[in-house]
Amino acid sequence: MKTESVKASPVAPSITGKLIVAACLLAGVAAFFLLDLDSYLSLEAIKTHRDRLLAYTADHYPSAVLIFILLYLTVVALSLPGAALCTLTGGFLFGAIPGALYANVGATTGAALAFLSARYLLHDWIEARWGRRLGAFQRGFAHNAFGYLVSLRLMPIFPFFIINLLTGLTKTPLGTFVVATSIGIIPGSLVYAYAGRQLVTINSLRDIASPGVLTAFMLLGLLSLAPTIYRSLTGKRSGPPS
Repeated sequence: MKTESVKASPVAPSITGKLIVAACLLAGVAAFFLLDLDSYLSLEAIKTHRDRLLAYTADHYPSAVLIFILLYLTVVALSLPGAALCTLTGGFLFGAIPGALYANVGATTGAALAFLSARYLLHDWIEARWGRRLGAFQRGFAHNAFGYLVSLRLMPIFPFFIINLLTGLTKTPLGTFVVATSIGIIPGSLVYAYAGRQLVTINSLRDIASPGVLTAFMLLGLLSLAPTIYRSLTGKRSGPPS
C-alpha cells in the first residue's frame, strides 16, 4: 500500500497542475473576447483616448510603464491579437526609444511565458505521438537554436505567437529563447515605436508594415543566417570523402 501511494503521488500533481494552467489560459482568452476587450486594443480606441492616455502617462509615469508592460506580456502570453498595436502605443506614450524598450520587455516576457506553457502542457504529449516526425526540427534547433530564433524573429514569415509555441516544443533552453527573442525583435520594436510618434496620421497598421520595411526585415533575417549557412557548407567540404 505504501509503495502504491509513493508511485501515484508524483503523477497526480503533474496532471492537476497542467489542467490548472490550461484552464487559466483558456479563461484568459475567453474573458478577452467575451468582455469585448479587443475593442480597446484598436487604433481607433487609442486615437479616441489619446489625450487621456497622455495625461495619465505624464502624471503617473511609473504606473503607466508598469501597466503597459503587464498588458503587453498578457497579450503575448495568451497569444492574443494586438502586439503590434501595443508597440505603436508604447512609442506614442513614452517616445521611440523608451517605448521600444518597454515593448521589448513586455514582448519577451510574454513570449517566455507562452514558450513555457507550450513546453509544460504539450511537450510530452507531442513527443509521445510525433516524436519521430519532429526529429529533424529538433536537430535543427539543437544545432543553432540562437541563430534560427533570431532569424525567425527578424523575418516576418511566421506569426510571433506561432514561433513562441513551436519553439516551446523543442529542447531549446529558456535562456537562449529569451536572449534571441529580445535581440530579434529590436528592429521591429524600433520601427513601430517610432511610427507611434505619428499616431494621428496612421490609419492602419499596414501603413507601417510597408513592402520596403518587410523586405528589409527579410534581408536582416537572411543575413543573420549567413554564418550558419557558411559553417554548414564549409563543414561539408572539409569533411572526409565518402
